[in-house]
Amino acid sequence: MSFLTYLINGLSLGSIYAIIALGYTMVYGIAKMLNFAHGDFIMVGCYVIFSVIGAMGGNSTMGIIIAVVVSIILCSLLGITTEFIAYRPLRGAASPLAVLITAIGVSYFLENLALIIFGADVKSFSSVITWKGISFAGGELKIQGVTIVTIAVSIIILVCLQLFINKTKQGQAMLAVAEDKGAATLMGINVNKTIMLTFAIGSALAAVAGALLCSAYPNLSPYVGAMPGIKAFVAAVLGGIGSIPGAMIGGIVLGIVEILSKTYISSQLSDAIVFGILVIVLIVKPTGILGKVIQEKV
Repeated sequence: MSFLTYLINGLSLGSIYAIIALGYTMVYGIAKMLNFAHGDFIMVGCYVIFSVIGAMGGNSTMGIIIAVVVSIILCSLLGITTEFIAYRPLRGAASPLAVLITAIGVSYFLENLALIIFGADVKSFSSVITWKGISFAGGELKIQGVTIVTIAVSIIILVCLQLFINKTKQGQAMLAVAEDKGAATLMGINVNKTIMLTFAIGSALAAVAGALLCSAYPNLSPYVGAMPGIKAFVAAVLGGIGSIPGAMIGGIVLGIVEILSKTYISSQLSDAIVFGILVIVLIVKPTGILGKVIQEKV
């Protein structure tokens, strides 16, 4: 039963990584840039939920719903604003490092802004999931409500994203922009609006991931999204960055490996094991599990 419990916990953590990785992989797949501020969007979403629930004076069901919705909306607007102000002017830069350095700058800006507003003290985050969960085998195996909801939400998001990309006009526009921005422009697709929509969706996913992350691990600080953001990037690369199913697979694998490593090997070595597996996978298959080799145009 213990192994099964750890496996389920790994699936839960991996589902959070997968949701964050989906934001990374969408932005990279379509805009061909790495938004390293993505982890800090998680932090912003968590603080919005924390502030809205506090302002409404309690952890009521309606208050939680309103807080999560407000968080998703504000994080989407933050993503759109960041893309417009910080990233769009550099889209034609000679070196991709310009965008990468700007993304790191945005990350530090958001972290320090949170430090100024909320302080450095770790705050206790009230879970947005009040369901206690279910028990099996006479109570020997108990699955927490936040675990069940996290896994279910990640599956729903994956299915919805796949349907959106493959079945809607906006999704097809994203695929066209990802393939060739110049050709997409000639076909009448507004590249700027398409990339802006991508950032909005990715940032909304960061808000959802933040709500689930702080519900499972109820400590909130300005750096709460930093390490999960890095690990989710690892998950995206592991699964094949640019691939939506790949991000999901990479996140699940990463979460399970991390939990089992902490349990059976060493909590201090778990991160090293996670990143070591990434190195091995990239040596064997540099494009990741579901990644495709892209031919460079010359």
